[in-house]
Amino acid sequence: MDQINMDKENLSEEQQQQLLFMMLVQQHQQIAMMGMGKIENPNTGNVERELKSAKFAIDTLLMLQKYTEGNLPKELNNYLAETLNNLRMNYADEAGKDAEEEQE
Repeated sequence: MDQINMDKENLSEEQQQQLLFMMLVQQHQQIAMMGMGKIENPNTGNVERELKSAKFAIDTLLMLQKYTEGNLPKELNNYLAETLNNLRMNYADEAGKDAEEEQE
C-alpha cells in the first residue's frame, strides 16, 4: 500500500477504497495527536491540548475497528491496530501528566 501512486486513475477500485480508508484513519489520528498537544493545529499554527477531542477521535477509530472486524484486508487491519496502539499509548502518557499535575 505504501507504494501506491495517489493518482486515482492508476488505481483499481479496491485500491481506491483502501486508500480512502487509510486517509480516514490518518485524519482521526491527526485529530487525536492535535488534541494531545503532540502536533500543531494547522488552522492556528499553535500546539493546543484538549484531551476530550483526542479521546473522541480515538473512540471513533475504536468504533471503526469494531464495525469492520473481519471485513478488512490484513494490511488495513494491521494499520488500524497499530495506529490505535500508538494513540492509546500517547493518550495514557498525556492523561498521566494531567493526573500528576492534579496531585501537585
